[in-house]
Amino acid sequence: MIAKGLLSTRHPVLAHIIPIRRCNLSCTYCNEFDNFSKPVPTEEMFRRVDRLASLGTTIITISGGEPLLHPELDEIIRRIRRHGVMAGLITNGYLLTVERIERLNRAGLDQLQISIDNVQPDEVSKKSLKVLDKKLQMLAQHAEFGVNINSVLGSGINHPHDALTVANRAVELGFTSTLGIIHDGTGQLRPLSELEQSIYRKIKDLGKRSYARFDKFQKNIVEAQPNHWRCRAGARYLYICENGLVHYCSQQRGYPAIPLKDYSRQYLRREFNTRKSCAPFCTVSCVQQVAMLDNWRLPQTLSPQAAGNSTLVQLQTQSRKKTQVFAK
Repeated sequence: MIAKGLLSTRHPVLAHIIPIRRCNLSCTYCNEFDNFSKPVPTEEMFRRVDRLASLGTTIITISGGEPLLHPELDEIIRRIRRHGVMAGLITNGYLLTVERIERLNRAGLDQLQISIDNVQPDEVSKKSLKVLDKKLQMLAQHAEFGVNINSVLGSGINHPHDALTVANRAVELGFTSTLGIIHDGTGQLRPLSELEQSIYRKIKDLGKRSYARFDKFQKNIVEAQPNHWRCRAGARYLYICENGLVHYCSQQRGYPAIPLKDYSRQYLRREFNTRKSCAPFCTVSCVQQVAMLDNWRLPQTLSPQAAGNSTLVQLQTQSRKKTQVFAK
């Protein structure tokens, strides 16, 4: 992935696709789900996967909603793998069984991620270690794909020590572990408290022995300091919603909002060179990590207003939203 990304800037490195917006949970911080949407038809998902593959995409990660609710998820994963593209899955984990894990093995899944928000379920999130630990044990015993467990810190988390408990359990089971920072409704930073920063440092020390890479970028995020980088969303990273439109990311849906079927290399080049005003205080880690391949390249010279006729629509989310900010 890194070698291909360094050699050429003409292809997406990572794309997130949404096969269903419906979710079996209703976490109060989340703006990426509903409780009624039908699955995207499988043939349409095939067309979207094929189009991403034709653009040279290296990794396609399936998200939601809850993607395990899609009745043909295994076939979508197989379609990704037939193109030689890496396949990832982000799930809440509730629907995992031994049989379901073995089906994901056979489909060729490369990586699965579960976010665990607390140790005990509460009114904000039911994605707790208490509820999901048996699912994690199943994964440790049966999964042939990589497993990453994401925990969270930030404003509004009632029990910040839970993040360290979750991280320790992930490492104990042989998984990688990542840490997410709560941000506001536009995906921007909130500084961690002194207690939260001490927990961050403990998780950082744990990471030095096992899985994580921490650098100045992540340190600035924790302290709510701006980062100076070149966001390549819309070019190296694509977010494709359930309606098949390409957006910068889950927190900037509405721009450029071009149908994937019409998304050409011309658009990739345009967005590669377009500055994003939200970048300095962004916490969307997957976009940041992809951008590291190209931060040393020529500066961005276009503004979103000059790049096209679409209007940037920032969704107003609920009071809390988590994203992964540390990665293997």
